[in-house]
Amino acid sequence: MTDHLIIPRLKEVFHDSFRIGAAVNDFTLETREEVLAKHFNSLTAENSMKFGSIQEEEGVFDFSEGNRIVAFAKANDMVVRGHTLVWHNQTPEWVFYTDKDKTTLASKELLLERMTTHIQTVMKHYEDSILCWDVVNEAIEDKEGMRLRESLWYKIMGEDFIDQAFRIAHAANPKAQLFYNDYNESTPEKVEKIYTTVKGMLERGVPVHGIGLQCHWNLNNPSLTDIEQAIEKYASLGVRLHITEMDVSVFDFEDRRTDLLRPTEEQLELQAKRYEAFFKIFRAHSDVIDSVTFWGVDDAYTWLDGFPVPDRKNWPFLLDEKSEPKPAFWRVVKTLEEK
Repeated sequence: MTDHLIIPRLKEVFHDSFRIGAAVNDFTLETREEVLAKHFNSLTAENSMKFGSIQEEEGVFDFSEGNRIVAFAKANDMVVRGHTLVWHNQTPEWVFYTDKDKTTLASKELLLERMTTHIQTVMKHYEDSILCWDVVNEAIEDKEGMRLRESLWYKIMGEDFIDQAFRIAHAANPKAQLFYNDYNESTPEKVEKIYTTVKGMLERGVPVHGIGLQCHWNLNNPSLTDIEQAIEKYASLGVRLHITEMDVSVFDFEDRRTDLLRPTEEQLELQAKRYEAFFKIFRAHSDVIDSVTFWGVDDAYTWLDGFPVPDRKNWPFLLDEKSEPKPAFWRVVKTLEEK
């Protein structure tokens, strides 16, 4: 029970270090209004600003869900991170084809035209509402021996699709901060690929201002050494860093158990230790990290419910299913007391 405790506001605890954000959807926006207003000063749309949500049909734009997030943020003195403009996933198939039967791939020129229209329209709509954008998401390949994912964006346009997306976004809104965003961002092999890609962009004069580290982590991976080395390597490029999609699963990726109805005390303690260690690293690098965003609000809802194991509940956040602080919450707050 925490009724007798004064629960600090996360956004105030870390006010001098970085913004504290949450990814939201219609459900969490409606049911967690007080919690969001109390703890967070940055919001990210979990899905409602992705290509398929905004422009499911060519030329028909629907900003209704995103607008609700922006309105809530403005009413509660929050900033908004835009997520995401170009991604291989949750992009309608019509984008990549010339016909409804999807038998003929679009030409490079047609795909560039569609990319341009989408980015310009979306960024103009949110021109005065969104601080920064994850312009390109998850374009790097995890497999050994390949740097870029062989998505349809890549197959049709080549590596140039990344540069083009950032140039178009910058032209549409020169005030917006533009980020490249990815997962497994602390795995040494992928760190090198992300670093090489962004370094090349900077050398070509591409307006990329930061790297988004998704940080979908668990109780054992990645190692603290790998995390710190990744942050330092990315920061050496002179760009800003955002923690963009943080959660700490109570299961290792290979753990396929489905029998737990609630997290064990051991899992909660390990999770608390991990979160404490992560935030110590973040605070040590707060000169280059501008925000830490969780990919959800509390344990009542997480995309990890069902991934990678179908129908399995997970508990990856600082707040439990009733929005009450977990051991991890207090350990994270405690990091501020330590020099």
